[in-house]
Amino acid sequence: MPDRLRALFVDHLSIPRGKYLPASKIGDGSSRFARATFGVHFDRDLLLDAPHAKVRDGAPDMELRWRGADIRPGWEPNTSVVLGDLFDVDGAPLPLCPRGALKRAIADWGAHGLSPKIGIELEAYAFQGGDDGRLRPYDAPGGVVYGTGPFADPMRINDVIWNKAHEMGFKLDLITAEYDSPQFEYTLSFDDALQALDDVVLFRQMAREVALDHGIVLTFLPKPISDMGGSGMHINFSLWDAEGQNALATGDRGGPDHLNDLSRGCLAGLVHHHKGLAGLIAPTTGSYRRLQPSSMSGYWRNWGGDHRGVTTRVSSEGGAKARLEHRMADASANPYTATAAVLQAARLGFEARYDLPPIETGDGFDKVDAKIGTAGTLRGAIMDLVADTALVTAVGSGLVENHAFMKEREFRKTRDMEPDALLDFYVWFV
Repeated sequence: MPDRLRALFVDHLSIPRGKYLPASKIGDGSSRFARATFGVHFDRDLLLDAPHAKVRDGAPDMELRWRGADIRPGWEPNTSVVLGDLFDVDGAPLPLCPRGALKRAIADWGAHGLSPKIGIELEAYAFQGGDDGRLRPYDAPGGVVYGTGPFADPMRINDVIWNKAHEMGFKLDLITAEYDSPQFEYTLSFDDALQALDDVVLFRQMAREVALDHGIVLTFLPKPISDMGGSGMHINFSLWDAEGQNALATGDRGGPDHLNDLSRGCLAGLVHHHKGLAGLIAPTTGSYRRLQPSSMSGYWRNWGGDHRGVTTRVSSEGGAKARLEHRMADASANPYTATAAVLQAARLGFEARYDLPPIETGDGFDKVDAKIGTAGTLRGAIMDLVADTALVTAVGSGLVENHAFMKEREFRKTRDMEPDALLDFYVWFV
């Protein structure tokens, strides 16, 4: 029997927050936190006027509630871990709760008789302390894209992460080195949306803490090293009907030549809401150092087939593996909020029957058909988000109002920072 329970929620900044509680709390349970947490920034600045955080109203309680069935083995000795939902003290769901936003997106698709399944690809850089006390890139000079073994990971940090993930029951599809060294990719298997996102949140935190135990700071920031490539969080999704069939599929063949009305509607929604989505799923200053033309990052308002230069990629696999891959997000975003936003944008396109523009035919480098990209700054992306009223309503107006306020302040704090200062501002949290 574990000695304690670690009860967690993920806040507006994508920081896991929680408490260690005695073993008597292992089961259905709850614990209270200050709602003003949603007014706190990365630098611990408490923003008194943060919408819906009620900082000026006495910083009242909110309640984290969890189900005993969701408790799982943790990665710390004698500790179980659980993720829960946030509620107001009157029992109403807290509008600021990112996990609640995902649940609403799942329910909205459920009204169409469809259930989303999600597969997340995470990319991260590894750092270690230098003799001068500053962080420097993890020393892996033999690292290459798709690298495995000690040349890519001399300290075998990813072996430790893999083994701990296996102990916890995570379903990993792969771990490999990414394009730049020391950059790694972690992909978790497709699963029902809530289960998949709970797994991503816990895996990300587990990987960071296990790496830190070995002297490595693993960061999922979008652009932690200015002269190297960015790190994304690709959101793959499919939609399943009551008979257990993948509703995006048209037989066993995939790709853009075999799209059904549902797939076309989802693609049209993601293209239509492209600029507004950025403010939610690419929510830090560094996100806009990653989101650039000719960077295979999801900058352009476009879609395509097996093409890494487009924002929404149609898998060439069909049948049960048919899926759409949205490539704009990075893991500085709250994974629940980002996935909710992508699912809602896709739903809006399907319901409203938006027109789907032609497929991208350019190479993504020297030639691009698309004429519109994301905003060039975090501030611009937040302005685009606020202007996209349909997306705001779908994701949750209270959550978005708080998010927009906090991110505007974040832009002011970080816009003039040099790369090293920007890394210091974020790296311990993301």
